[in-house]
Amino acid sequence: MSPYLLLVIIIAYFALLLWVAYKTGKGSDNESFFIGNRKSNWMLVAFGMIGTSLSGVTFVSVPGAVGKDSFSYLQITLGYLIGYIVVAYVLLPLYYRLKLTSIYGYLQQRMGQLSYKSGAWIFIVSRLVGATARLYLVVNILQITILDSLGVPFIVTTLIILIMIILYTYEGGVKTIVWTDTLQTSCMLLGLIICTVYMLNHLDLSVGQSLTAMSDKGYTKVFEFDINSPGFFLKQILAGAFITITMTGIDQEMMQKSLSVTKLKDSQKNMVTLGFILLGVISLFLYMGGLLYLFGQSEGGQITEIIKDGIPKKEFLLNGKDIFGDKIFPEVALNHMPGFISIIFIIALISALFPSADGAMTALTSSLCIDIVGMKDKPWDTKKKEKFRKNVHLLVAASFLVMVVIFKIINDNSMIGLILKLAGFTYGPLLGLFAFGIFTKYKVEDKLVPYVCIAAPIISYFIDKYQATLFGDFKIGLELLIINGLLTFFGLWLIRKKPDLLKR
Repeated sequence: MSPYLLLVIIIAYFALLLWVAYKTGKGSDNESFFIGNRKSNWMLVAFGMIGTSLSGVTFVSVPGAVGKDSFSYLQITLGYLIGYIVVAYVLLPLYYRLKLTSIYGYLQQRMGQLSYKSGAWIFIVSRLVGATARLYLVVNILQITILDSLGVPFIVTTLIILIMIILYTYEGGVKTIVWTDTLQTSCMLLGLIICTVYMLNHLDLSVGQSLTAMSDKGYTKVFEFDINSPGFFLKQILAGAFITITMTGIDQEMMQKSLSVTKLKDSQKNMVTLGFILLGVISLFLYMGGLLYLFGQSEGGQITEIIKDGIPKKEFLLNGKDIFGDKIFPEVALNHMPGFISIIFIIALISALFPSADGAMTALTSSLCIDIVGMKDKPWDTKKKEKFRKNVHLLVAASFLVMVVIFKIINDNSMIGLILKLAGFTYGPLLGLFAFGIFTKYKVEDKLVPYVCIAAPIISYFIDKYQATLFGDFKIGLELLIINGLLTFFGLWLIRKKPDLLKR
């Protein structure tokens, strides 16, 4: 497939996004940018949030991880569903009752100004790290598959993509993103289905026969029953639930879209519907991952185990190239399938890229303006506030550029594992803050809250680093997030004041 043709397709796709942004962004103001004037259709929000929740990492990493972890990611997904139900019926009623634009305003009302600022800064760091890690994965694939052959440097590729995102989110913000995410989710899911159907036809297998072939290779194993393993099913399900509660329920980006829905009941329907749809969609991603390895083996590829730096490691060699993990889907789609499948893959990939990046940039802009600077309380006229918000938006884009370059230097082979690991450190304090606020009646020494929020991740890091010494054969996995949240909760308990008898 000609890289020039693929580049033309990307430009055409972006032109479509700009057109949608132009049509939906007319007459937008700061209220439109931050929460879509609370007039978003819940079905559009639910469907668009699929793309935001999945991102390019899910599109590439989840299928690629099947070679190593089989279908075990489904354990986490079951936990996700539990988490979405908790968000819908515990957190959303609270946010709607308080009529929040930024959900961290709850911490201000409940605990104090520094607690509020701490929550906002934790979100900013967490979302910046997570969103740019996802962005890096897709940018790197586009770089390797298209732009390296055109002589375009990686940093220029990243800059151009960020400019694209700025152009269609600059005016409308959430009001525009609700529509563009719907378009992009449609393209991503359509690409997933078409690629799956093509591989089934190429391998001449029915769905049942393909599952049997995957089972023979050990790909269909879902549940891990070894309690000492980091993949033990109860730990994974519990971790999945708390990942959703933190990365959706107390994450400004995800809640910003939900709060743009007019009625609480509709927003709750959006959240629960999203949970069930994601369970089905991720199951399909895992199934496609099994097909990718079967397809690769039919093309002469094989999985081998090697020892690298004293650590056992798997490789999947196809035509002398190791395409194990994140590399298998791009390699197979672009170099071992017909041209029209390559085009569909690229469209689906960039459709997975933009929803996770555009929403993050908008949410970070909102949090910096509202939570950190306190723009709503400034005695500025409307024009000055809009100019300030746009300048902050550009600053956020610049920080994305820096972080993507850092991830390029790190160059981890499985970004989904890295992102979930980082989430355990960055989102833990938020989990502890909200849990303490909701489940206790205590006030805290507000000035000490930032120290607790810094100490908890540091202690969690050392627990993770020395877990073999502390726990022997028992291995901590994604439940590190829960440990971090508990440490924050305990720290807040230590600095508590007399019970707050006011109705919350």
